Formats: sequence, structure tokens, C-alpha cells
Amino acid sequence: MDMPVTKKKKLGLKERYALMTRGLGWEPSYQPIDDIFPMDRFEGIKIHDWDAWEDPFRLTMDAYWKYQAEKERKLYAIVDAFAQSNGHLTLSDARYINTVKLFVNGFAPLEYMSHRGFAHIGRQFRGVGPRVACMMQSLDEMRHSQTQIHAISNYNRYYSGMAEFRHHHDYLPYLQVPKSFFEDAATGGPFEFIVAIGFAFEYVLTNLVFVPFISGAAYNGDMGAMTFGFSAQSDEARHMTLGLEVIKFVLEQDPANVPIVQKWLNKWTWRGVRLLTLVAMMQDYMLPKRVMSWAEAWEIYFEENCGALFRDLARYGIVMPPCVEQIRLERDHLSHIAWCHFYQARGTSDFHVWLPSKEDMDWLSAKYPDTFDRYYRPRYEYWAKCEAEGKPFEATAVPMQCQVCQIPMMFTEPGDPLTLCQRHADYKGEQYHFCSDHCRDIFEDEPEKFIQSKIAGHEVFKGNAFRPGTDPTAEGFNPAAEALAFFRIEHGRDNGLHNGSTDERNFAMWRGLAKAND
Repeated sequence: MDMPVTKKKKLGLKERYALMTRGLGWEPSYQPIDDIFPMDRFEGIKIHDWDAWEDPFRLTMDAYWKYQAEKERKLYAIVDAFAQSNGHLTLSDARYINTVKLFVNGFAPLEYMSHRGFAHIGRQFRGVGPRVACMMQSLDEMRHSQTQIHAISNYNRYYSGMAEFRHHHDYLPYLQVPKSFFEDAATGGPFEFIVAIGFAFEYVLTNLVFVPFISGAAYNGDMGAMTFGFSAQSDEARHMTLGLEVIKFVLEQDPANVPIVQKWLNKWTWRGVRLLTLVAMMQDYMLPKRVMSWAEAWEIYFEENCGALFRDLARYGIVMPPCVEQIRLERDHLSHIAWCHFYQARGTSDFHVWLPSKEDMDWLSAKYPDTFDRYYRPRYEYWAKCEAEGKPFEATAVPMQCQVCQIPMMFTEPGDPLTLCQRHADYKGEQYHFCSDHCRDIFEDEPEKFIQSKIAGHEVFKGNAFRPGTDPTAEGFNPAAEALAFFRIEHGRDNGLHNGSTDERNFAMWRGLAKAND
């Protein structure tokens, strides 16, 4: 006997999304919901209707895996082909490899920290929709970390400065800057984390890292980095949307949320810009073939994009952060200040530096007509003279670092490029130091948090930057050499200079052999 078949109506995208997100939630019966989700209340954020939050992509888990698997197949096909064909020899210049070193040391570990952060807050939101979205972003960030490390591992076979990226990220002084950024976010509440990462990291940082850097990778012949960058960037569009939707959702829920979100936007705009110092330096100085200057990228991706965002948020009562005026004043100095500092401290980094050539300086002069020739060209010409005389200039002292952003005190007073900026604050009988008024304001808002900052320079003087078994009382003990050994930086490695370095010699030799074989 034939059974009648009932034809069911196919679910639409909205119904399917609701079934596979909100349909998976339930009301607890034997535990109070405030005990199950204790962390989404203590920051003072008031949410009256969690169901009002909508994921504009309405992405379900089955579609997510299918979509990401297809991207993985395409990505690894290109990465494998790049490795098998000795793609590292097709680069524009050996100097570019130092950009890769900066990326894998400074950025790839942040993707993993972002994965852990979103996995954590995905458990803390009592709304089912945000929990599912955070879970998928957590998986995205894990994937980004893995693909970046896999793509760059090909360079690690041939060049130094990449094998110890995990150790360097934890201990090298300059890498405390990105590390402290994420530790600050991860030790906040769930709402602050998603504002910090969804806005400062995804909306501000990601555009200024992935678009100029990955475009620069393609322009300099790095097909591996270009491929993982564009593969990740398709996820970043969703991440930016998630962060902005959460901000709007929070602002719409209660007027009392507005000043809290404003404070976070002020803080994380500034923290994000301080972190971008490394990106500015990379963009203007480390790419042999440049796509655009830092100032041009900043104008497009912050002044225009973020300006439009804040105009959109103005209807909720949000205003542009006050730090933006100082950012504008520093824009034409930022990359030059950073490169000058890294040149002077080149023996303590895991990548090489160099003085810009005449052609480089002419390009910088054209891009920064109001600042470069007046403040920075004379400095580089003097250092070039010192190198020619066999006495390259190098700073040997441990620099003081900002208690909040942990960047060395190398920035100048706003509007006065010839005077170093340094601020102080006293708390419980101790004096703390800052690179700006904004970092000091952040400290004074949460002093108990930032007095715990682990400053790399301080750790050297405390004796915590030495290998186990080291005896500081031994005759002839050299604390600087021992600290570099602990950091796993070979002391005196080409004096930190790229010109004549092992990497440069190997690149030239291998490329010459490859051409001869062809």
C-alpha cells in the first residue's frame, strides 16, 4: 500500500537561520540565567531584548563549513605551488623578507589570541544569535592563524627570524605592543572585547594591515602571502559587520549604554593607532616596491571610512574620539619616528633594518613634503655618513616603555616634532610613565589593571630576562648579551643591518643559481 507523501514547504533563508541559531537555545529550568551568564552584566551594559540582534549574513554552520572548505582548497593549492616552484626567489628584493618576519611575529599570534577571545565571549553572551556568530568568528581566527603560519613556513626554510615567532611574541620588547593590545582586550568584559576587536582590530586595523600589506605582497612577488591575505579578507568583511552590528545593537538597547561605549571607542581608537605604528613603518620603509604611503592609506581607511562610521553613529550620541586630532598631527611623522627607533635599536629585533637609499628618500620626500626633508632626511644622511666611516650609530640603553601601550618613549609632542613627549602619573606611591596624554587617561581610568603590565625593559633589570641557571654575579657578566640570548636573538647578527646580511647573501646566491639552472 502506497503511503501518501506530504510535500513540505522549503524553508526560506531567514527561517532556516532562525531554526539553526535561536532554535538551538532553551530556557534554563534548574539554574538562574544570571548564574549561567554572569559576565554580560558587570560592565554596566543593559540589554532588554537579545532577539533584536540580527546577523546580517544569516550564516548557518553547514553553509559555513562548505564555504570555508572551498576557500581552503584554493588557498593551499596556490601555497603549495608557490613553495614547490621556489617562489621565494621571485620576490622583488631580499628586503621584502623582513616584512614577512614582522608579519608572522607581530600579527599571526594575534589571530590566535582573537580565536581564544571569541571562543570565550561566545560562551558569555546570553543571546543565542551573538553566541553563534562569535563561535564562527572564533573558528575564522583559528583558520587565519594557521594559514598565515603555513604560508610563511616556506620562508622559514631559508631565512632567519621566523622559527621563534611564538617565543619572540611573548618576550621581545617591540612585540609587547601587539601582545599587550590583545591582553588588554581579553581581560575586559565580553562587551568591551567585542567593541575593541570588532572595531579597533577588525574595522581599523584589518583594513590597514590586509589591504596595503597584501597588495604590497602581490606587488613584490609574494603570491603565498597575497593568497592567504585575500582568503582571510573575505572573512574580515563579516567580522567588521559583526562588530559594528553589536555596537549599534548595544547603543539601541538603552541610552545608559552610550557613555560606556563612547569611553571604549575613545580607548580602543587610540590603542589601535599606537599598534598601527608597526604597520606604518612597514608600509613606508620595508616594502621594496610600495603601493601607497602610510599617509595615503590612513586617509582612505581611517579618515574616510571611520569618518563615515562615526557620522553614522552620531544619531546615537556617539562623537569622534578626542585622540583623532593628535593622530592627525602625528600622521606625517609616525612611520619615520618608528624606523629611526628601530634603526638605532637594530641589534634587539628579529628582522633587519637599513638606511633608506637616495631613491627611497626622494619617494618619502614626495609623499611627505611638509615633514620628511625638514626633520628626517638630515638624520638619515648623518647616519649614512657614520656607516661610511665604519662607525654606524646604535643606541645601547634599554628604552623606557609606556605603561599602557608598551611602546618605547619615542613619540614627540603634538605639533612639536623636536620635543619628546613623556607623561607621568603617581599611583599608590609608584610613578608610571606614558607616551601620551591618552595613554595616561586610559591608565587613570583602570589603574589596577595597568600596574600589572609586564614591561620588557623592566624585566631585564629585574633579572627575569635571563636563561635558567644564569649567574648575574659571575665575573665579566654581560646583562645585555644575556638578555639577547634569552630573547633568542643572536647577539651581533649582522649588527641588525640588512646590507650584507646572511639573508641578503643567500637570496642573491640562490636566485643566481636558479637563473643559471634555467
